[in-house]
Amino acid sequence: MKIKVNGEEIETAAETLEGLIGECRLEPQGVAVEVNLNIVRKTEYGAFRLKEGDVVEIVSFVGGG
Repeated sequence: MKIKVNGEEIETAAETLEGLIGECRLEPQGVAVEVNLNIVRKTEYGAFRLKEGDVVEIVSFVGGG
């Protein structure tokens, strides 16, 4: 299915938000995710079903100083 992630249209086989995060090689604990302007709780990543045309924003937290 085609979705938009961080402003870029991509083709993904992921059916859930958790699957998409894995495809992006990110750790679920280190990201915040918004789908169609709604923030999704980390506890919902595995159950949150993606749909064709969804707009996803993924923000990674980076430590350091």
